[in-house]
Amino acid sequence: MSEEVTSTRAKKNELWEWTRALVIAIILAFLIRTFLFAPFIVEGESMETTLHNNEKLVVNKAVYYLREPKPGEIIVFHAEKTRDYIKRVIAVAGDTVEVKNDQLYVNGKLVEEPYLAQHKAEARRQGEPFFTNDFPPVKIPADHIFVMGDNRLNSHDSRAIGPVAVSTVVGRAEFTFWPLADVRMAR
Repeated sequence: MSEEVTSTRAKKNELWEWTRALVIAIILAFLIRTFLFAPFIVEGESMETTLHNNEKLVVNKAVYYLREPKPGEIIVFHAEKTRDYIKRVIAVAGDTVEVKNDQLYVNGKLVEEPYLAQHKAEARRQGEPFFTNDFPPVKIPADHIFVMGDNRLNSHDSRAIGPVAVSTVVGRAEFTFWPLADVRMAR
C-alpha cells in the first residue's frame, strides 16, 4: 500500500512541476512580449528598399524606456487606433525640418540619407524631378518626433499626419527574421 501512495505522490509532484513550469513560461512570454520585444509585419511599401512588404521583424520595446528615439532609427508607432506604422525618425523635439530641392535639412543643416540613393536614382530614371517634394520648415513640438518613410513617393508620414507623439512609439525595429533568406538588421 505504501508503494501505491508513494507512486501517486510522485505522479502528483511531477504534474505539479510541469504545471508550474508551464505557468512560469507563459508569464515570461507575456512579460517579454509586453515590455521587451514584439514581432511586427511590414504592411505596404513605404519603407522600400530598406524594408519590404510582408517582412516580419522584431521590435525592441525596452530601448525607449531608457531614452527617446533618435534621428535615423526605424520605429513602429500607433498611427491609428487599430494600425501601427513603421517609419524612420527624421527629427526630434526642438528641431526644425524641411526639404528644399530634394534635400533634407534639419536645423538648417543638410542631412545625408544614403538609404535613399537607390530610390533617388530610380526616380530620376523614371523622369521624376524630385524624390521628396519640398515642404516648408516644420518646428517639432516637445514630446514629438518627425518621421518619414524611405519610399518618399509612397509614404503616409509626418508630412501628412504631422509630428508623432513620442508616447505613441511602440519600439525600434531591430532585425527582420522572415523570410529566412532575408534575415538582417533593420537599419
